[in-house]
Amino acid sequence: MNAIKNFYLLIKSVVNKYILTLIVFVIFIVFIDENNVIRRVKYELQIKGLRKEIRHYEELRDLSTKRLEKLHSSDSELERVAREDYLMKKPNEEVFIVE
Repeated sequence: MNAIKNFYLLIKSVVNKYILTLIVFVIFIVFIDENNVIRRVKYELQIKGLRKEIRHYEELRDLSTKRLEKLHSSDSELERVAREDYLMKKPNEEVFIVE
């Protein structure tokens, strides 16, 4: 019993109520709260990844838009894409696929 009393007096002299309140508050904010720091960091990393993915798809959209405009503006480009990508041919014409 004497050892517990001595330990209590030691802690009481070192840690006052303000420091104890601060420690409890920090533990609550970092670990226990619904919007704790750990969860917020995880969400920020997820947002960063999603923004990177958005940029990637915006670049793909821009590239596809440019290609579509090029196809609409030029008949020769349309014919080239039809022949190369879809293996279309003119009547009485033979197609050879070289790989």
